[in-house]
Amino acid sequence: MTKNGSFQEIFRFSFRVFTTTTPFLRHTGEAPSEFVAARPKNANFFRFFFVFRSLISNFAADMIKLLHNWLTTLGRFIMLMGRTFSMPERFRMFWKQYVKEMAQLGVNSIGIVLLISFFIGAVICIQMKLNIQSPWMPRWVSGYTTREIMLLEFSSSIMCLILAGKVGSNIASEIGTMRVTQQIDALEIMGVNSASYLILPKILGMLTIMPLLVIFSSGMGIVGAYGTAYIGHIIVPDDLTLGLQHSFQPWFVWMSIIKSLFFAFIISAVPSFFGYTVEGGSVNVGKASTDAVVSSSVLILCSDVFLTQLLS
Repeated sequence: MTKNGSFQEIFRFSFRVFTTTTPFLRHTGEAPSEFVAARPKNANFFRFFFVFRSLISNFAADMIKLLHNWLTTLGRFIMLMGRTFSMPERFRMFWKQYVKEMAQLGVNSIGIVLLISFFIGAVICIQMKLNIQSPWMPRWVSGYTTREIMLLEFSSSIMCLILAGKVGSNIASEIGTMRVTQQIDALEIMGVNSASYLILPKILGMLTIMPLLVIFSSGMGIVGAYGTAYIGHIIVPDDLTLGLQHSFQPWFVWMSIIKSLFFAFIISAVPSFFGYTVEGGSVNVGKASTDAVVSSSVLILCSDVFLTQLLS
């Protein structure tokens, strides 16, 4: 047989195998025995190609399934938010729930926010003074960098990550427990919009209290920096004050507050979705709480990149 005839034989054989063995390859990764026996003598490389094609096919199927799950979850989240942001049926009851959620989710978190911010501000000031500042730099560098880090990143982003673990797990477990114990079903039977009744006060409460938490965090971080100056004697207080006042831009405060509003919505809405849509028993409630914290943290980090680029 000529060289062209051998090539045509291999091509016909490969085309027949590709069109008839895809289901078999998906499960086994190898061609059927009758094709292996009938293949040309110089077609041994087909085995590797079959396995490689099977891996590519499985990977593509998994990616399509993952994309479908993401789009389905996004659609369910949008539909739930559409039900949530509706006119409350009883404003008196809504106001009572709003104040309760604002106190439970925000006011009860002030202690942990102040504690963490104090020590983080102190640690940042110490690190800047001992490891960054040198005789070639101005004396106010430590105070300046401490202020910038607290305003631009820690008080708005890192603190919201911490609150995502504390507040997010609380919201997801609370609503998830109501779902598995059929309390939400009882509200639906009574004709109450359960999504608006349970989720809307939490979202508005976090949106209200989060800017205050950011301001408290920034202020307590500066107090921690002064603690290193007066108690630890790491830096001269006058140098710290000079750095805190150097080239201050009020827009940085507003940028931190604007970012915190987006993060507050993520912290309250995403865990509410995971808790509201949970199915099963107590084990699934715990899994929903974990998924809510992880998803909220990832969304906060991703949105932080875009918001920083947009607002800077």
